[in-house]
Amino acid sequence: MTSRRIISTEKTILDKDESIGASPAAGEKSNIRPAVPADVIIKLLGFTFAMIVLPIGSYFATVNTVFYGNSTYAGALAAIMANVVLVAYVIVAMREDQSDQQPETKKDR
Repeated sequence: MTSRRIISTEKTILDKDESIGASPAAGEKSNIRPAVPADVIIKLLGFTFAMIVLPIGSYFATVNTVFYGNSTYAGALAAIMANVVLVAYVIVAMREDQSDQQPETKKDR
């Protein structure tokens, strides 16, 4: 078996790790932006909140008032409301994706 010798001019793994955090070009400011825009996070949190509150709220609001104790119908309504939130999220996501593909110009307005 052979082993690899490290040449003194060659950088070791530890020396290469120091350059990971360094900027690509010396003296230039790096462009640091969040990976996901804030409006996308807000939409996601809003739909997450709606996915939790709307089905459970519709179940408890209708089980004794609308359906007079029939939990099967109230559960079915809760499942429908969960699907409504899911479809709404998909529609909003598709519209956002289409607006990213076709940016507006001043001439289009």
